[in-house]
Amino acid sequence: MAAPTIKLNNGVEIPVIGLGTWQSKPEEVINAVEYAIKEVGYRHIDCAWAYDNEKEVGEGIRRSGVPRSEIFVTSKLWCTHHHRVEEALDESLANLGLDYLDLYLIHWPIHLNPNGNHPKFPTREDGSRDVITDWKIRDTWAQMEAVLAKGKVRAIGVSNFSEKILERDLLPYAKVVPAVNQVELHLYNPQLRLVEYLKSKGIVPQAYSPLGSTNSPLLQDETASALAQQYGLSTADVLLGYLVAKDIVTLPKSVTPERIKRNLEGAVAAAKKLTKEDIKKLDGVAASGKQNRLIQPPWGVDLGFDDWPVRVQTNAAQPAGFAPVKKA
Repeated sequence: MAAPTIKLNNGVEIPVIGLGTWQSKPEEVINAVEYAIKEVGYRHIDCAWAYDNEKEVGEGIRRSGVPRSEIFVTSKLWCTHHHRVEEALDESLANLGLDYLDLYLIHWPIHLNPNGNHPKFPTREDGSRDVITDWKIRDTWAQMEAVLAKGKVRAIGVSNFSEKILERDLLPYAKVVPAVNQVELHLYNPQLRLVEYLKSKGIVPQAYSPLGSTNSPLLQDETASALAQQYGLSTADVLLGYLVAKDIVTLPKSVTPERIKRNLEGAVAAAKKLTKEDIKKLDGVAASGKQNRLIQPPWGVDLGFDDWPVRVQTNAAQPAGFAPVKKA
């Protein structure tokens, strides 16, 4: 089955459900992407240079046999590449074996030292992330607008941008308003004010980690589970359908065929069954004491989000890349 689509602010249609590929091992993601497209009907694949599996994602797309024009492909500009957007885009295109992207995102509003001690996560002597603090995100965005104008991408957007960063550092200088903002959105981190703000600006919200991260408590949530039982659905169906019903592009990740299939079909089914009252009830779960932002890389700078204290990585504690925060 095909997912419904949402129209972006430039008229491009984006499927409301996509296959996420973060933490998908290269050898697994080929089969996952091929199966999702060929057997289930996914037409939206979300990937990134930093995930280290673009080549395999591209191979999965080719093996599906579905024409490129029917598949919506997203990739992301990594933090060490803000000074050379087109070159980074060309590298992603080469990895994927494609000649254009449907959507290209700035992965984080942070420029890491491109000449540092690591290609992805350079650090200073004290172990903190080697952030270029005087870089202006407007300069990154101007390069994004340039690759859009060249036709190398059909739409451009951002990821992990707060209202504060958008209002202060990007929108006042933008010729093109971002088409989307991909952020952590789920039952325990619904970011209701941010979603409302994005929609007021014509920016489509996208949800990564919609089911939470590894060993997250979302699948045991009592409110979501009760609604699942009421409608003959799984709790995962309700968690995904909750977002889809609010016109949030939702990106569940899996490499397991049964889950890949169920994530698409269950999300669509739940979105149709959930009432406005159900959505309101789910909107209130986080505020009842369950607010939990799961992904908090220790950038050491204030990104302007609620419920995200500034964390600084040190030599004594070096979480790997995007590692979720461990909470008791």
